[in-house]
Amino acid sequence: MNQLQQYFDKKLQTHLQFANSELNLQEPLIMGILNVTPDSFSDGGQFIDFDSAIKQAKQMLVDGADIIDIGGESTRPGAADVSEDEELHRVVPLIEALSKELDVPISIDTSKAVVMYEAVHAGASMINDVYALQKENALQIAAQLNVPVCLMHMQGKPETMQKKIEYKNVIQEVVDFFQQRINSCIESGINKENIIIDPGFGFGKNLQHNIDLLNNLQVFVESGFPVLAGLSRKSMLGQITGKDVSQRLAASLAVAQLAVNKGTQILRVHDVAETKDILRVLQAVKAAEMNLNSV
Repeated sequence: MNQLQQYFDKKLQTHLQFANSELNLQEPLIMGILNVTPDSFSDGGQFIDFDSAIKQAKQMLVDGADIIDIGGESTRPGAADVSEDEELHRVVPLIEALSKELDVPISIDTSKAVVMYEAVHAGASMINDVYALQKENALQIAAQLNVPVCLMHMQGKPETMQKKIEYKNVIQEVVDFFQQRINSCIESGINKENIIIDPGFGFGKNLQHNIDLLNNLQVFVESGFPVLAGLSRKSMLGQITGKDVSQRLAASLAVAQLAVNKGTQILRVHDVAETKDILRVLQAVKAAEMNLNSV
């Protein structure tokens, strides 16, 4: 039993409850990335126009997305802060429109308490925070909103996180971080069933750290908390393949399959249709194996 599981003595969670729906975690879920920013590392500027963002969200739903994750501030290495007002301007009208048109949970990718509050009241039903609710008032607002929250590990902050990376044991230190943050969440009134964890691939980690995390994802899965993996088009894949961000589809699908094989329940991706195809193949093989074993 790993330390996270020992600390909370929790069985694997089978469902994720949203305000008006429930998602089954016994099969991997796809979270489609919709960045309404000019400077995100992969799709910056593509969907900052309102109509383009609406069209992309609808297409991701057709392609098989289970959750749409909307972000109004880039968290790529070296990214600058965006003002609260600007972030609200980018995300709130879009969430209001999509929540009326699409029958799918909408996640708000933000670290600002006010943006969390306004986004959920506009129709979002999940919070995805790269700072793991460490910014001012974020814990209190998340507890008040009572929606699923994803806590991500990051060493440092986006502006500087790749400049000085130091771990004695990356797995242990990420586990310790989640122990501390989960405890803080529960003490603040956040329901355990609302907590998702994300090891934070590429956020204050070098290539070897990322590979170590990928190879040890089961450590986090066995905690019982749903695990989200954001590996899509990441720089680690560019380091391995030598390819530009626009040419990392095959590598993204390879690590998605590896993450699912380790038990990851949520994949955060840019390429929804292609990821859905991989999951269909994996599920078909799994079903055939179960049928064979039952004979």
